[in-house]
Amino acid sequence: VILLLNRKMVQRLCYRRKMSYNTRSNKTRIVKTPGNRLVYQIRKKTGKIPVCPITHERLPGIKKLRPATRSRAPKKHLTVSRPYGGVLSAKAVSDKILRAYLQEEMRNVKKFLSKKEKK
Repeated sequence: VILLLNRKMVQRLCYRRKMSYNTRSNKTRIVKTPGNRLVYQIRKKTGKIPVCPITHERLPGIKKLRPATRSRAPKKHLTVSRPYGGVLSAKAVSDKILRAYLQEEMRNVKKFLSKKEKK
C-alpha cells in the first residue's frame, strides 16, 4: 500500500489535431513547454534516399527529402557534379559510357569488314 502512495501521477497527453490514431502520418514527440507542461509535437515524415534505377544502390551526396520539400530545395542538395549526377550511380554511368564506346567500335569494325568484302 505504501509503494502505491509514493508513485507520482504521470501527465496524460492528447493529440492537438483532429486525427486521433497512431498512423504513419501522425507520429509525435513529447516536448516540455516553458510552463512545465508536456505536449505532443507532430513530427514530419522523413524522406527516402534516392536510388539508382539501374544498380538499385543509394545515391551518395543527395539529401533525403519529401517530394514537396525537394521541389523547393536548392540544386546543390539534389545533384552531384557528374553526368547523370543525382539520377544514376557512378558505376551505372561508367557502364553506360563503356557500352556506348563498344557499340561505336562494333559499328566501325562492321564498316571495315564490309569494305574489305567489297574489294
